[in-house]
Amino acid sequence: MEGGKYQHLTRDELVRLLVARDRRDATRFGLVWEANEIERDKAINADFVALDLDPELSTPQPEDGWNNLIIEGDNFDALRYLRMTHAGKVKCILIDPPYNTGMKDFVYNDHFINKEDSWRFSTWIEFLFQRLIIARDLLREDGVMLVCINDESRAKLELLLDKVMPGRRVGTFVWRTKDSANDAGANLSQVHEHVLVYGNPQFQFNGKNLNLDDYKNDGDPNGAWTPQPITCSKSLIERANLYYPIQDPVTGYWYPCDPNTVWRYSTEARLKPGQTLRAETIEELISKKEIYFPPVKSKEVMQWDTREDLLAAIRAGKGPVLPKKKTPLLREDLPDLDFWVGKPIAPGRPSRKDYLNRKKKLVAPVSSWIAGKNEEVDYLYDETEGEVELMRSERGGEGTDAINAILGTKAFNHAKPPSLIRSLVGQSSGGDDLVVDFFAGSGTTAQAVLECNLKDGDAGRRRFILVSSTEATAAEPDKNLCRDVCAKRVRRVIEGYGNAPALGGDFAYLRCQRIPSGQLLEIDHEQVWTALQMIHLETLTSPERSAGTLARLDKNGGAAAKHREADKSVRAPVDPPFLCAGDEMARLIYVPRFSKTLLLSLREAVKDCAAAVIYSWQPETLRLHIRAGNVQHEAIPESLARRFGLNA
Repeated sequence: MEGGKYQHLTRDELVRLLVARDRRDATRFGLVWEANEIERDKAINADFVALDLDPELSTPQPEDGWNNLIIEGDNFDALRYLRMTHAGKVKCILIDPPYNTGMKDFVYNDHFINKEDSWRFSTWIEFLFQRLIIARDLLREDGVMLVCINDESRAKLELLLDKVMPGRRVGTFVWRTKDSANDAGANLSQVHEHVLVYGNPQFQFNGKNLNLDDYKNDGDPNGAWTPQPITCSKSLIERANLYYPIQDPVTGYWYPCDPNTVWRYSTEARLKPGQTLRAETIEELISKKEIYFPPVKSKEVMQWDTREDLLAAIRAGKGPVLPKKKTPLLREDLPDLDFWVGKPIAPGRPSRKDYLNRKKKLVAPVSSWIAGKNEEVDYLYDETEGEVELMRSERGGEGTDAINAILGTKAFNHAKPPSLIRSLVGQSSGGDDLVVDFFAGSGTTAQAVLECNLKDGDAGRRRFILVSSTEATAAEPDKNLCRDVCAKRVRRVIEGYGNAPALGGDFAYLRCQRIPSGQLLEIDHEQVWTALQMIHLETLTSPERSAGTLARLDKNGGAAAKHREADKSVRAPVDPPFLCAGDEMARLIYVPRFSKTLLLSLREAVKDCAAAVIYSWQPETLRLHIRAGNVQHEAIPESLARRFGLNA
């Protein structure tokens, strides 16, 4: 390790430093990395961030403004800005960060980090930590963060997320990446990756809506019901007391227990003296007619009158089996095999009647296993809510195929399958929820959001914010991943490409700009207007469109033109007296510079809306002239005022 940064220390000072470090590391549990030894992120400084709108790279602006954003720049810068404008507003953060494989995974401080970097693991952790610690502040109380990662880096990233969001771990999705096997070494085939899930207290996945058509009423006085398994995941060895035969009291037929998945309910015959149960016994359920026995034809009933006949049937594979798996229910090594001699044994399996009117919620949970598209998976059941939602995903190569189809070239490596991201977005959001991806890469998350909206019809109004860097380096100064891949892809799926239907939608394209701290700059009113809209509105309008709104409201015989002539300090094209957005319910107004010539237009702008917020650099002065009850006067937020070295 280079010693330059410690050369000024005396021997005693070095000893104290080492002792303090040993004491700190000895008492710490969790992830530790060399944050002080690595090259620190150049983005971690005291400067400020602004966003510049690029209308040329944006889609045509809808009448009510852009609903979605694509931000070009360092995602640390973008996250700092979004914390100012979107703290507590985001339902779902879904990211696919670099996996730290050492194969030029990501650009850090204008150069690629690869396996030759002696601090690459610590650099990777520090790189993610600085971004995740900000990203968590964007989440709503019912918000969730989903992070894709491979098996090699999962443990490190999970420890990091435990540090960033302590006590918020929900679980992990495992998804199948390949249909075919591959030898990853040690004769092990790795065909899966992970999605780590960390959510705020009120978060829940959407799950699976119950199919009400599955509930039938056959005259049962308790109402409509559907059959649910009465087995659990324990075996005969684990729960011997739950291994017992069940008899249908009407037909007299018997049903053997599966030794691999025994019954879920206790039997009165196995209870200890004085033992109490929280759940009903199988005998109580049968007496209440809440256990369903499937119809059986007499010729299907099995019976062996001697032990020898029973053993011969078992050896010949002609004994009772599970209906689907055909697994034998009786084996020679099972206890009490003599019990089944002379007993009429029915095929099929008894089940419990799951009544619709007893359901506390009409959704079942989602499975943590994301199966391959063509993978055969047995039905999964929750003990109380029935069949769970099983998400599916195409193989990993679907991501590359999608980019080739949309852009006509392999413009991005290792893109996630759209089917996977679409499943995650669909389970984690709905309505007009906001989805953020600050490692947007090729823009798969935006496509997933738009596809989910199309599937949901009128109810699908999700919005997205993507952040993607240029990935430009000294070797490739003109490279711009955000502009040439991400935005281009999103634009094509919006408009339609090849035989694919147009998904619809829009986006505003913005660029991050760093402003040195304390530097007195000419006020860029466009940047102020963008920030105010993002704080207050769910849509973004350009200064030109906002000025057009003013022109329509200006009934003062050209007061706006007079103001433009008088005020030469306001930068073009933001040259009207104020900028205005919103509707009759809520209106947002920004006044770059107060002048009495704009008062009539301002009063006209606020009189026909339920509530209006006017931001200005002279709020007290404006408050003296406009005192309507529906108007709220605000100073420019300190975070914006400090950017210009001014006090609001």
